[in-house]
Amino acid sequence: MLTIDIDNDTCIRCGKCVRVCPAFIFTQEDPKAEIETTDIDNCIVCSHCVAACPTDSVIHSDFPMEKVHVLNRDILPRPEQLMELLHARRSNRAFLQKPVPEEYLDQIVKAAHLAPTASNGQEVAYTLITNPDLLRQISETTIDIFEGTVRMIKNPLLSPIIRLISPEAKEALPTLEHVIDKYKSGYDIILRNAKAVLFIHTPANHNFGRQDANLAYQNASLMAESLGVTQFYTGFVCASCDLDKKKRRLAKLLNIEGQVHAGMAMAMPAFKYPKYADRKDIQLTVFK
Repeated sequence: MLTIDIDNDTCIRCGKCVRVCPAFIFTQEDPKAEIETTDIDNCIVCSHCVAACPTDSVIHSDFPMEKVHVLNRDILPRPEQLMELLHARRSNRAFLQKPVPEEYLDQIVKAAHLAPTASNGQEVAYTLITNPDLLRQISETTIDIFEGTVRMIKNPLLSPIIRLISPEAKEALPTLEHVIDKYKSGYDIILRNAKAVLFIHTPANHNFGRQDANLAYQNASLMAESLGVTQFYTGFVCASCDLDKKKRRLAKLLNIEGQVHAGMAMAMPAFKYPKYADRKDIQLTVFK
């Protein structure tokens, strides 16, 4: 049973818990008045209150003291260090044959898990694959789905219907055929011989599954870059999942409950990029 209390002997009545709580559970009638709680069943278990309290006076049943840690802000990256990491992060597809160290993969998953989620639902789950045979089956399944989609688009009976319900399908046809042709010629542009793949998924009925999963992906991608692990977004695999929502072949192959929204193929880089090039000018509109 969820409980939230205030230790009034140590509370300095700073009101920080009142200001940060998204569920308005903490109240304070006047500055320096005692903090009170209300409607604690509305708590989304985000931990903002215990993290903000300078005197450990918020007593939350889901966050006993062994689960609350002091941040070491002295080791946080400076803005220029973070910007340089962002410049360094590329979708590198030149891989070494050696596997990604398990301790690196563990840190990448942990970083993904720290990403924010809608209403702190924390319904994001992860599937990590390093088995070569299973990685090959993922590419094969993706190609099978693409081939089925191409047949549907080209079917003279189905084509008019597809144009109505999915007008972008015809535009995707050249890309799908290109990927299929490359794969059949012995060149896998689905996973590019990656040594590990991390799929990020949520329950099928989760309203913000795609958003939550892609926030997690960004965390994982930056951690991978900091560890020297090269990676790229598995866009073709994710597209195949969208095309195959009814049959859910990839999800069944990997025993995934729910919907795959994001994926990251990983390996150790054959080389590192010594330079970066400027991107196009920022398209920014500012209202003041």
